[in-house]
Amino acid sequence: MTREFAPQRLDVAAFAEDGATLSGRTPLRDLTRLAAETTGASPEAEVNWTADGEQRPGVTGAPVPWLHLEADAVVPLVCQRCLAPVDVDLTVDRWFRFVADEETAVIEDEEAEEDILVTSRDFDLHALIEDELLMEIPVTPRHDTCPDAPPLSAADADFDAAEGAKPNPFAVLGKLRGGKPE
Repeated sequence: MTREFAPQRLDVAAFAEDGATLSGRTPLRDLTRLAAETTGASPEAEVNWTADGEQRPGVTGAPVPWLHLEADAVVPLVCQRCLAPVDVDLTVDRWFRFVADEETAVIEDEEAEEDILVTSRDFDLHALIEDELLMEIPVTPRHDTCPDAPPLSAADADFDAAEGAKPNPFAVLGKLRGGKPE
């Protein structure tokens, strides 16, 4: 009998034991933290993802659950050069090894090349997908070539008018010293 797995409440150990695969398309708007980072995703924007479970022998020889996650999405961000919208491709391709508890995860995470997570019977795969995509957002998203040249100077008529209306500081000092007013 084949077990059914739900991404919102994934039994990681059973998923890995079965060597199961889950895949899907999740609307970007359903990943609220990721959607909040965008300039307003179109309703049809989606995150494509696949998760594969497997068991590998651990240090003691006992099987250890692993999860391979692949996800990709195109998210609309703001170009930091020209301030126009820019579509950025986000791609995740990572392996996760699961351990029994948080203490073990903290200890082993320092030396492991793969990411270490705690085994759970109700693991939220969508939250992991969202976390990984959030970490892929570039610090300064920008176009390869901006569609419009970015403005390289700023002009503000009010600023220039206020600058001209300021009194000369030396003239003010001269008035304080009792000199001739200007």
